[in-house]
Amino acid sequence: MNVTQLSVFVENHPGHLQNVLKILGDASINIITLTIAETSDFGILRIICNKPEEAISVLKKEHVICSATDVLAIEIDDKPGELSRALTIFAQHGLNIEYMYAFTEKREGKAVMIFRFEDIEAAKSALNKQGYRIVSKIDIIGES
Repeated sequence: MNVTQLSVFVENHPGHLQNVLKILGDASINIITLTIAETSDFGILRIICNKPEEAISVLKKEHVICSATDVLAIEIDDKPGELSRALTIFAQHGLNIEYMYAFTEKREGKAVMIFRFEDIEAAKSALNKQGYRIVSKIDIIGES
């Protein structure tokens, strides 16, 4: 099962990011990890949370522009050179990374990296052949 990420468009003005986070908090939605990319006018807030479908619903109800995207989460050994090794596999298979970021929690000597690919299944296949562990939605948010 892939990990669902929310992409939320936020105007780059004081209070707009806080408003999005308040909407989610008021709906008892827990943010597991996030990253933000910004320009002078707006930011794209990328969130992995415990209830992505509900989060989309409450944000849209409040007229916040957002969408859901599947991303790939993998475990890598938390030591020098291991991220480069994973990226080598992607390059060898012609897989272009659209963006990536680190999950904030480490697990038993492993780091979890989040990747966005156009062809997520090809990326999974390439990694599985090399023995990487794909982290599922359930592993990250604890849902059953």
